[in-house]
Amino acid sequence: MSSFLPRALASLAILSVLGTTAFAQPAPTVRIRGTIEAVDGPMLSIKSREGTDMKVRMTDNVVVVGIAKSELSNIKEGSYIGVSAMPEPDGTQKALAVHIFPEAQRGAAEGFRPWDLRPNSTMTNATVAETVASTDGQNIMVKYKDGEKKVVVPPGTPIVAFVTGDKAELKPGAKIIIFGATKKDDGSLEAGRVGVGLDGITPPM
Repeated sequence: MSSFLPRALASLAILSVLGTTAFAQPAPTVRIRGTIEAVDGPMLSIKSREGTDMKVRMTDNVVVVGIAKSELSNIKEGSYIGVSAMPEPDGTQKALAVHIFPEAQRGAAEGFRPWDLRPNSTMTNATVAETVASTDGQNIMVKYKDGEKKVVVPPGTPIVAFVTGDKAELKPGAKIIIFGATKKDDGSLEAGRVGVGLDGITPPM
């Protein structure tokens, strides 16, 4: 009996830790599109596209992703791309913007989901299976782990590529997108990854 109580207490402690891990909720995230108004050390002052003044603290190891202008001709079979789009009545997706991932990011956020670029817009991150020119633009068939989508890319659709960025690009006037700023318990926002438009472009996604 003398050794039962310590063992029981140890088991309860383990269960407590496991229970805490199992029920821990991930911190909520916020997607931010806007313009940098000021930079103070790790703190970005941002005017969001909705006109809200926001402050976001960058983590010490923040990753800066450059968003550079690209061309439709750079999208080939086997490319891994993201497509912001509007669903069409026939089930196709009409592209609002296309971004090309570098090979190192193949598989990032793969799949089809709702998106907030416009009301009812969608995002598809997938591999290009086929591209065919058509009278209404470029038809692209993309495949992801749970399915496939036919995407129509009209002429004039913004095409960009993710490239290696630099913190020096994070300056007043730069257009940025933060896909997932973490909302801390005190209400502050923190980002470990910031996308910034290069050469004055606005991230179109």
